[in-house]
Amino acid sequence: MTKKRVVIFTGGNLSPQFLKEIGKDDIIIAADRGALFLIEHGIQPHIAVGDFDSITEQERESVRDNSERIITCDPVHKDLTDTEMAFETALDLEPTDILMLGATGTRMDHTLANVHIMVRAMQHHISCTLKDEHNYMMLTTSEAFVEDRGYEYISLLPLTNEVTGITLEGFMYPLDQATIRMGQSLGISNKLLGKSGTVSIDSGLLLLIQSKD
Repeated sequence: MTKKRVVIFTGGNLSPQFLKEIGKDDIIIAADRGALFLIEHGIQPHIAVGDFDSITEQERESVRDNSERIITCDPVHKDLTDTEMAFETALDLEPTDILMLGATGTRMDHTLANVHIMVRAMQHHISCTLKDEHNYMMLTTSEAFVEDRGYEYISLLPLTNEVTGITLEGFMYPLDQATIRMGQSLGISNKLLGKSGTVSIDSGLLLLIQSKD
């Protein structure tokens, strides 16, 4: 199967270093202010989506003039956030991978909603990761290979009532067939012993967060 990756730039915390994440074959979808961010840095989004209510009319004109395709919606009567609109657009392209950038920020409701979007990607058998300057997030229902990406800590959080059979290899604090339930902090602030490690589980949905201060 040929790999097809979609990179979504949305309107949370964005940094110029994110531009290095773009590969030559990636499809770039930008949501609202994420489109303006790309254009201001000389990148033309393949698709720009959203209500664009967070930018000025002059900036909207710039987005319209410098995006290959625009999908707009009414800023009041809409059911989806701009990020979810971008995600739905990505699903229509049937990618194998989705990378979300700018999906975290000061609005915790939007940040948590975007973490939950990763669950929907998994339901469609699409690998989805969420990255910002301090965090790299992914999900697993079975086994995950964790690479050293320059983040100091690795934390495990259940997204179901409990995750069972958690086994860690290559970590400072190993686990063997452990169970973590919602509200427990057993999986917080672990570290890799080397350049990589593996996380395997028997049941549940596990969020893996690589982070640094």
